[in-house]
Amino acid sequence: MNIVIGIFKETFFLFIEMAKFLMLGLTFVGILHIFFKKDMIAKHIGKNSLWSIIKASILGVPLPLCSCGVVPTSVFFAKNGASKASVVSFLISTPQTGLDSIAATYGMMGGIFAIFRPLAAFIMGIVGGIITKFFDADSLSNKDSIFYDKSSKECTTETCSTNLNIQKNTSAEKISKLKIILEKIRNMFKYAYIEFLDDIALHFIAGILIAGIISYFIPDNFFSNGSFNSGILGMLGVILIGIPMYICATSSIPIAVSLMLKGFSPGIAFVFLAVGPATNAATIAVLSKVLGKKVLTIYLVSISILSILFGYLLDFIYAITKIDPISNLKAMNHQMNNFSYFDYAIAAFFLGLLLLSLIRKYFRKEKKMGNKNITIQVNGMTCNHCSANVERAAKSVEGVTNAVVSLENKLVSLEGNFDIEAVKKAIIEMGYEAM
Repeated sequence: MNIVIGIFKETFFLFIEMAKFLMLGLTFVGILHIFFKKDMIAKHIGKNSLWSIIKASILGVPLPLCSCGVVPTSVFFAKNGASKASVVSFLISTPQTGLDSIAATYGMMGGIFAIFRPLAAFIMGIVGGIITKFFDADSLSNKDSIFYDKSSKECTTETCSTNLNIQKNTSAEKISKLKIILEKIRNMFKYAYIEFLDDIALHFIAGILIAGIISYFIPDNFFSNGSFNSGILGMLGVILIGIPMYICATSSIPIAVSLMLKGFSPGIAFVFLAVGPATNAATIAVLSKVLGKKVLTIYLVSISILSILFGYLLDFIYAITKIDPISNLKAMNHQMNNFSYFDYAIAAFFLGLLLLSLIRKYFRKEKKMGNKNITIQVNGMTCNHCSANVERAAKSVEGVTNAVVSLENKLVSLEGNFDIEAVKKAIIEMGYEAM
């Protein structure tokens, strides 16, 4: 019983400390969702050039997509003419960081980590894209992409700007500017605190529980005198753990904090923060099919080697500046016993959002459909981004009047008078398997 209480206390303190930064980060995520759309980004990274690679990395750093959510987005770019080099650049830079994780990194790990992490992701994305361009410069363009109706020039995916849809209605129905603003705000909060939170909730809970367990069972500085606490051996160890592991940029932070408190160097913590969110076993399988084994190998080798190099660089920065990397973490630990009422209120509100997210994900009832429907199995869906993209791909097929995706059961139910093979083809082009 004492063990359970001890783990709960460690987890509780970490949760309260992170809650306010995550709420701030989620708000930024919602704002970003309104102004940055995938179709807009696709236009900027369509050419097989160095500038497209750089722009892909720049655009990827602030976007709040994990290694799962970034896959359908990358497939979207690939099917709309982006080069493999640009796609790899985006794949490397995007899942490592985001506005939500930058805010949480600053609160939990200090300014150096908060600045170094996105800068490293940006440079790693560019270098990985250049390496891909050198070894495999083929384009992934597909003029017959399912995502656009070329004749009408009307986007048919979630990437369509809410603003465009509302402006269209404005001219037809004379909707006031106030309603436009309110609709944008509603979409912002819906995405940030419902759709995006649904994708990270379970993994955040798992990450903070793992951090609590590490904090309780392993004494501080336990690994400080070991051979794995810094250098290549420790970095290779976390790479082997991080590559197949599914964890997002935000939920990796409490684990990295716990590793540093137990004696591991900042460089090793950074390698985990880079490799863990950028890869996982499920997305590796999808990327192998979409990009090919050669490019997938380049992607994995690039991110592994580059994360090690930047890990050494971070250790060097702390060494020459003579800044104690643990000082900020210890200051955080001291503050844990002196939380304000505001901290508790924000944590309680965020906990409520997490509970609602879990209820939606595991206890909500599936939408009912008409009597005439066909159900097909879709493998490879792992998050709400996958579900939304599969649904829109199915609805883009002529004759489909409704499509309901069950993420938990890996099924999509279809209504209408349509060609089932056309639906399967549309879903397969997204990078998933349709049975």
